[in-house]
Amino acid sequence: MIWSSRHDSAIIPAMQIIHEEIKRHVPSNNETRRLFHGRGRCFAGYDDLVIDYFPPVVMVILYRRRPEAWLGELARMLTAALPDKPCTIILQERFLPGGPSRMLSGELPEHPEAREAGLSYRLRLGEARNVGFFPDMAVGRKLVRERAAGKRILNLFAYTCSFSVAALAGGARHVVNLDMNRGALELGKLNHRLNAIDLRGASFMPLEFFRSVGRLRKLGPFDLVICDPPASQGKSFTALQHWPKLIRKLPDLVVPGGEILACLNAPDLGPDFLVRSFAEIIPETENLGVHRPGEDFPEALPDCGVSLHHYRLPLTSER
Repeated sequence: MIWSSRHDSAIIPAMQIIHEEIKRHVPSNNETRRLFHGRGRCFAGYDDLVIDYFPPVVMVILYRRRPEAWLGELARMLTAALPDKPCTIILQERFLPGGPSRMLSGELPEHPEAREAGLSYRLRLGEARNVGFFPDMAVGRKLVRERAAGKRILNLFAYTCSFSVAALAGGARHVVNLDMNRGALELGKLNHRLNAIDLRGASFMPLEFFRSVGRLRKLGPFDLVICDPPASQGKSFTALQHWPKLIRKLPDLVVPGGEILACLNAPDLGPDFLVRSFAEIIPETENLGVHRPGEDFPEALPDCGVSLHHYRLPLTSER
């Protein structure tokens, strides 16, 4: 990658930190990448800024208001810094109710997609607070794809089913996707079709987990259960209250020797919360390790970032 010194010298000092970080993270292919992760508090003055790249779309997320002149300068810098001029720069203003989006430049493609490890996922850019794809879950999707061959998998809080797509691409025998959001599951079905995945290999259940455990027991047990709940989902799920309840239900859903992938996104709790919870509630589980999103997501306090906890049940029941 050759960077123009003319472009570099034109960057105003206030943008230099952002520009240097973007240069480090521009993808060498057409895949999705986080270009700037200010939420990790590693860049003074930019805790409010996140920039994701879904070529050819750049998504800027702000958690506090910035002047229009600053936004204009950011858009010009992004256009100059990216090797393939983005057709769209979209801004999501998370500091406003509902997190609305607006264009900084260009127009959205008709069917924007995220691309990762050769797979595609349809995006809802400009339509919803959550666009339908979480770049910080790449390490989890990779892990699932690597361990999925021949397995029956339960994907809880499936949302748009990216874990299911990764699992079936990795040779999973069947994936059950459960989520309360029927619209998200419909987008999940589309994600399977985008990747030429036979829908007979997946089931989609628009249900709330705690009211559906009996049905899931009848469908199981499963070789791998993926738990990726939101930090808060109204009264249906709050991390502090409902994670222990969820963990108690898992042994009845997993085969002996089966695996659990638990994804925690609750900065106020820290990863030790899940470690302690599993140790207290299912002490017989083997902790296979904790995974973090990687270099695209620097964290000044790593314990406050997203963490993925990998467990395995014993081959024989100890309960």
